[in-house]
Amino acid sequence: MNDWAGIAWLVVLLLANGFFVAAEFAVISARRSQIEPLAESGKRSAKTALWAMEHATLMLATCQLGITVCSLLILNVSEPAIHHLLEIPLGLTGLSEEAIGVIGFILALLLVSYLHVVIGEMVPKNLSFSVPDRAVLLLAQPLVFIATVLRPIIAALNGTANAIVRLVGIEPKDEAASTFTLDEVQTIVSQSTKEGVLADTRGGLLAAFEFTEKKVSDIALPLSSLVTLAADATPADLERAVSQRGFSRYVLVDEAGEPTGYLHLKDVLELDDDEYDLPVPAKFVRQLVSIYEGTELEDALAAMRRSGVHVARAFDESGATTGVLFLEDIIEELVGEVHDATRRRL
Repeated sequence: MNDWAGIAWLVVLLLANGFFVAAEFAVISARRSQIEPLAESGKRSAKTALWAMEHATLMLATCQLGITVCSLLILNVSEPAIHHLLEIPLGLTGLSEEAIGVIGFILALLLVSYLHVVIGEMVPKNLSFSVPDRAVLLLAQPLVFIATVLRPIIAALNGTANAIVRLVGIEPKDEAASTFTLDEVQTIVSQSTKEGVLADTRGGLLAAFEFTEKKVSDIALPLSSLVTLAADATPADLERAVSQRGFSRYVLVDEAGEPTGYLHLKDVLELDDDEYDLPVPAKFVRQLVSIYEGTELEDALAAMRRSGVHVARAFDESGATTGVLFLEDIIEELVGEVHDATRRRL
C-alpha cells in the first residue's frame, strides 16, 4: 500500500469511527417520547430508531466493536504512511536515520491520535448530544443493518459481557432508559421555571408534586370539626342544616359518635311531604368507604373513585376512627380551592 492510499484509509476510518461514536450516543440520548409519534405516523426511520433504542445493548455492542476495529486499523494502516511521508522533510535536517525514525514515529503518533480523538470521537459525540433525536433517525438504520449482519459475533460478545455483569449481581438491560423519576421531573420543572421556559402561575405543577407525598392523615378532618347529623336524621333536619351551613353533604353519626354514612341534599328532594319528618329511608343513606390514615392520597383517591363515594372514614392502626376524608379536599390539593355549589358564603 502506498503512502497516499494510507492517508485515504485514514480519512475513511476516521469517518467510520465517527459514525459508530455518533450512533452510540444517539441511541442512549434520544428521547423516546419524541420518536414514538413519528413511528406511529408511519415514518420508517423512526420505527427503526425505536427498535434500536429497545435493543440498546445490541446496538452499543455493535458500536463498541466498530470503534475498536476502526481504532486498531487507523493506527496500523495510517501511522506507517504518515511516518514515511514525514521522513522526507526530516531527512533535510541532517539528523541520523535513527533520530529521524524516532521523531517521525512520535509526530505520526501524535497527529493520528489528535485526529482520532477530535474527528473520530469528540466531534461526532458532541453532534449527537446536541441533536440526539435527529441523529438517531439518521444513524439508526445503517447501525441496525450492521448489527444484523454481525449479529452472531455481537451476540457472542454481548452474551459474555452480560454473564460477567450478572456475576457481580446486576441484571443487564436491553432498553435505554426513557422515563424519569418524580424527583427528576420535579427538578426539570423547577429549573425550567427559573429559566422562564415554563410558567406555573397557579402552582398546579408544584401541587401535583406535593400531592404524591401526602397521606390521608394530612387532610382528613376530625369529627369534632364537622357539622354532623344523627343517624336517624329527617329530611327536615337536613334542610335546616343546609339553610344554616350551606353544605350539600352531611356525615351521619350514631350515639357513640361513629360515622355510619352520609346524606346528599339531592337524594331527599323528591321525598313526599308525609316523609318530611320521618328518618331518611336507609336506601338514601350513602355508605362510607374506610381508608387507613397512612394511605397515600393518590391511592385514597383511586379507592374513592372505584367505590363511587365522595366521603370516606379514616382509621388508625387500631381500627378507631380518626377523621373523615372528603373527595373535595383531595381535589383541592391538586387544583386549589373548590367551593361546594350550595355552601353559604359567611
